[in-house]
Amino acid sequence: MIQLHHLEKSRSHRIVWLLETLQLDYALVEYRRTADGLAPEALKRVHPLGKSPVITDGEQTVAESGAIIEYLLARYGEGRCQPEADDAAGWVNYRYWLHYAEGSLMPLLVMQLVFGQLPKQSPWPVRPVAKGIDKAVNQRFLTPQIKQHLAMIEAHLARHGAFAPGWPSGADIQMSFPLQALALTHALGDYPAIDAFLQRIDAEVAWQRVVERVGPVSLPG
Repeated sequence: MIQLHHLEKSRSHRIVWLLETLQLDYALVEYRRTADGLAPEALKRVHPLGKSPVITDGEQTVAESGAIIEYLLARYGEGRCQPEADDAAGWVNYRYWLHYAEGSLMPLLVMQLVFGQLPKQSPWPVRPVAKGIDKAVNQRFLTPQIKQHLAMIEAHLARHGAFAPGWPSGADIQMSFPLQALALTHALGDYPAIDAFLQRIDAEVAWQRVVERVGPVSLPG
């Protein structure tokens, strides 16, 4: 049986969603974050980096969300959650957004999370300096960059309604977490297509099973 090593407040929600969408039998091995917000050492017994999500399937251990999605769909998808074989444009979008989520968008969100933690984690005498650094980095770099990315995503979703054909495609599942995370920390009222995409996820029966099993998406910190 597939085992999903699921860390609370992490990207692995989307792998639960894929497993529920494919209606595969799987065992959920849950981990709690330590007091400092990090993954526990126990995860290193599954994969050397000690991060989540990770799946084990027989003798195979697969880490990284995109690689897990590709593995599960190649082995168990039977054509589901992917464009039709002859849909060249659909496959371009599928592969682009599948890799964009972690390659381009998530680094910005992680940086914003890390810099937001600086004032909380710094000794009190230097907290004003840490707050100033956090504010400057956000105003001069992160916020403008995130707005640029959101505008691109909004334009794509306004035209297509999803990231790739085959709802929910692997690309939609991969993109779900960064957009759900953004919705927790940013007002998305100027992005109706993104909001509609998130509402479409909420309406999915398979996603509702995810929330019942592991709770809604939330962020560490």
